[in-house]
Amino acid sequence: MASKLLLIGVFVLDLIAFGLAVAAEQRRSTAKIVPDRDENYNYCVYNSDISTGYGVGAFLFLLVSQIVIMVASRCFCCGKPLKPGGSRACAVILFIICWVLFLIAEMCLLAGSVENAYHTKYRTIIYNDPPSCETVRKGVFAAGAAFIFFTSIISKFYYINYSSARESFQPYLGGGETGVGMGTYK
Repeated sequence: MASKLLLIGVFVLDLIAFGLAVAAEQRRSTAKIVPDRDENYNYCVYNSDISTGYGVGAFLFLLVSQIVIMVASRCFCCGKPLKPGGSRACAVILFIICWVLFLIAEMCLLAGSVENAYHTKYRTIIYNDPPSCETVRKGVFAAGAAFIFFTSIISKFYYINYSSARESFQPYLGGGETGVGMGTYK
């Protein structure tokens, strides 16, 4: 049986990551073009940079959540063998899907945080084109939040299927014999 305490702990981590990603989307930096006091140059003025911190926080909480699930399931690398059957097949498929969704979520959060932290530093002469005040596109952190949600669901199903396949495995004991079990030759 899957550990309920582990599932609750991972759920809390994923919930915090989701909340931080949504908060990062709501608090994205915005910029406006402002002339300097002599009105010779235009430059960009950015408001709050808090969404970078929210995005990095969501990144880290999702990373910890994934590490906890993979350590608990031994990432298919170590431990007892799994019972062949439906639970093991589902666990393998969910393992792959979980990692793909995790990587997409982490890329969205990291790209959004980096882009949000980047602020245009240069100035332009007032007669030239105004500066390009780069900001993160709307929906980058929201996409990260959506993939956090999907990763959360799939990782829990993966862990439950993995636990089911691990717990139900019974090695062949061969009726107490220590040698190789062989049938009669006909």
